[in-house]
Amino acid sequence: MNIKESILLRVRIAFLAVIAFVLVVIYRIADIQFVQGDEWRKEAQEIGLDYKTIKATRGSIYADGNDLMATSLPFYKIAFDPSLANDNTFKTGIDSLSLLLSKFFRDRSPGEYRKKISEARQSRKRYLVLNNNLINYQNKEMMEKWPIFREGQMIGGVIFDKFDERHRPFKTLAQRTIGGVNKDGEATVGIEKSYDQFLAGQDGKGLYQRIAGGNWMPVNVASDVKPRNGYDVYTTIDINLQDVAQNSLLRQLEKYGAAYGTVVLMEVKTGEIKAMSNLTRTESGSYVEDYNYAVQGLNDPGSTFKLASMLALLEADKIELTDSVDTGDGTVKFYDRTMEDQSASKGGYGKLTVQEVFEKSSNVGVSKLVDQYFGKNPQRYIDIIKSTGLGKPLDFQMMGEGIPYIKNVDDKSWSGTSLPWMSVGYETAITPLQTLAFYNAVANDGKMIQPIIVKSIRKGNQIVEEFEAKTLDKKIASKATLEKLKIMLEGVVERGTAKNIKNDFYKIAGKTGTAQKLMNGRYYKQRYYASFAGYFPADEPLYSCIVVIDYPKGWNSFGGDVSAPVFKEIADMIFALDLGLHDTFKEERLAKEGTFPVIRAGNYDELNQLLNEFGISNHMEEENVEWVRASISNNAIAWKSNHSESSLVPNVEGMTLRDALYILENKGLKVSVSGTGRVLRQSVSSGRRIVKGTTITIELG
Repeated sequence: MNIKESILLRVRIAFLAVIAFVLVVIYRIADIQFVQGDEWRKEAQEIGLDYKTIKATRGSIYADGNDLMATSLPFYKIAFDPSLANDNTFKTGIDSLSLLLSKFFRDRSPGEYRKKISEARQSRKRYLVLNNNLINYQNKEMMEKWPIFREGQMIGGVIFDKFDERHRPFKTLAQRTIGGVNKDGEATVGIEKSYDQFLAGQDGKGLYQRIAGGNWMPVNVASDVKPRNGYDVYTTIDINLQDVAQNSLLRQLEKYGAAYGTVVLMEVKTGEIKAMSNLTRTESGSYVEDYNYAVQGLNDPGSTFKLASMLALLEADKIELTDSVDTGDGTVKFYDRTMEDQSASKGGYGKLTVQEVFEKSSNVGVSKLVDQYFGKNPQRYIDIIKSTGLGKPLDFQMMGEGIPYIKNVDDKSWSGTSLPWMSVGYETAITPLQTLAFYNAVANDGKMIQPIIVKSIRKGNQIVEEFEAKTLDKKIASKATLEKLKIMLEGVVERGTAKNIKNDFYKIAGKTGTAQKLMNGRYYKQRYYASFAGYFPADEPLYSCIVVIDYPKGWNSFGGDVSAPVFKEIADMIFALDLGLHDTFKEERLAKEGTFPVIRAGNYDELNQLLNEFGISNHMEEENVEWVRASISNNAIAWKSNHSESSLVPNVEGMTLRDALYILENKGLKVSVSGTGRVLRQSVSSGRRIVKGTTITIELG
C-alpha cells in the first residue's frame, strides 16, 4: 500500500468515525426527547427547574431637544441566599445588616430580621425575600455596600430581582400621543404602540429553580440568553410648544364646557409636528387624553373645507376674487333643502365679491358658485380636490389614521343636494391632521408633505433609522391659484370671521369652521364642531396649526370665537420666543465706522492676524472659537462667538462673500448673491431652523 492509499484509508476511517459519533448523538437526543422525555420532565418538575422569560428593558422616547418623555426605570425586589456567606463573614456582618434593613424598611426590628435570616441559614434556605417593597436603583447601589451584601451575589448571597416600570417625566403632557404600556409591559396606544417593534427589544431566557414558598431563584447558567434592550425613539415634539398648546386648549375647553378638543402645530417646510394635544371631557368635568382625535377623528370639517372649494373654482378658471355673487337674505334652496348663512337672521349679506364670500364664510355664496360652475359636472369638482391629495390617507407614522371620505357621484348616498353641501364641508369625513396637511401645502407654495412625528430610531448614539417627510404632491395648484388662496386666507383674519385674532406684530392667515354636528343621522343646530386652520407669519410661513373644539356650550360657539383664540395664543408664544421674527429686536453687533477698520465678522485667525499687523488692540472673550463677530470695547475690538447650532441659520451679515458662502453652503443651504462687497442683509433671519436645499439670498454692499 502506497502513501496515497494509506492517507485515503485513514481519512475514510476518520470520516466514518465522525458519522458514527453524530448518529450516536442524534440517537441519544431522540431517546431523551421522545422515549425518556416524560420521565425527565417529571424529574425537572420535582427539582423545580424551568426556563423563564427575562424581560428586555424598553427603549425611551425623547422630544426634540432630547427631553425625556417616556422611559423605563429599574426597580428591584431584594432577596437573599443566606447559605452562601462563610461563617466569619456571616457572624461579623449579620447584626449590622439586620440594623440597616430595619432602618430602611421600618417593618421589623433588627432582632426580627436577624432571627429571620439566621433561621433561613440554618435550614439551608436558598432564596429568602427580605421585603416585598420595590427599591430604586440608587437604593440598590447603597445596599450593595452593606455588610455581607458587599461580597456580591456569588459569595455574599444578595439577589436583586429587577422589574421595569414605565415613567413619564412630564406626566400628562402629550400623554395620548406618547401612548402607554400596560402592567404586562405591552404597548397599548400612541407612539409606544406604533413603534413597539423598536422600543420593546427582545426578551431573553434564563434558568430558574423553584424553591420553598413558590418563589423562583435564578440559577445563572451559561445557557441563559441575555435580553436585547429596546431602541430609543426620537420625536419632533417641542416640549415648550407642547406645553403652551395643551394648556391653551385646556383653558378654552373648560371655558366652554366642550366635549373634546385637539390641536396640532407643524413646521411648514419640514412637516415636523411640534405639538399635538387631544383632550376629552370626563363625567366629572375634568379633561384627559384618551383618544387621538387629531389622527383618528373623522368628522365633517365644515367651513375649513371652503378653501378646497375655492381651489377647485380657481383651478377650473371659473372665478376671480373680484367677481360677485348675490347671497340675498342669507338663504338659498337646493331641491328640498335650504342652505343658510349665519347672517340669515339679520337679513343676509346681499351682494358679495368672491373675496368677501370667503372672508365672511358665506355658505350661500360658496354653494351657489360651486353649483353654478360644477352643477352639470360635479365629478370635475371632486376630481380637482382629490388631485391635491386631500381625501387620501397621509400614511402617518402612528397607527390608526382615519380613512378620509370624499364621495364620488356614483356613490349610493349621492343626491341632488350633495354638491352644494359638500362645497361647504358637509357629507365628507376628514381628520384634523389631514385638513392641516392641506393648509400647510398652501403655506408651502403648493408642496404637500407628509406630517411626521418621529425623526429617528437610535441605539445609544448610533442611528438605526432616520425619517424625513415625504412629498405627497409637488404642486397642489398653480402659482396664480395659490397666491389668490393666500390673499383670501389673510383676508379672513384682517376683515373676516377671525378678525378677533388680528394683531399689529405679525400676520396670520387662516379659515374658521363651524359645522353642525351629525348625530343619529341628522344635523343639530347649536351643536357645533368649531375649528380654525391656518399658518403664520402669513408673509413668510414658519408654522401651520389647526384647532378643533367639539360641542362648545354657549352663544358664541363658532370657530372664530372658540378655536381661533387658541391658535393665536400659540402663535403669540412662538413670536415671543423666536427673536428672529422681531425685526425691531434684531441685534446689531457691528463695529462702528471711524477709528477702526470696517471689521464686521469672519474667521478669527485671519482677522486677528490682520489687526495685529495694523497694531490695533483686539481680544477674544471666549476660547476655541473659529467664527467671530466684532464689537467695540473701550478702545479695542472685542471678538464674540458668531457660530450657531448646526440646525439653525447662521448670521453672516458683515462677512466677506467667501466666508459667507463657505458657512452657508456647508449648512446645506443654496445661496443667491446680489451686489458686491460685504454682506449687508440675508433673506432668512439667523436662528431659524435650517431646511436643507432652501435658497437664501445675501445682499452685498
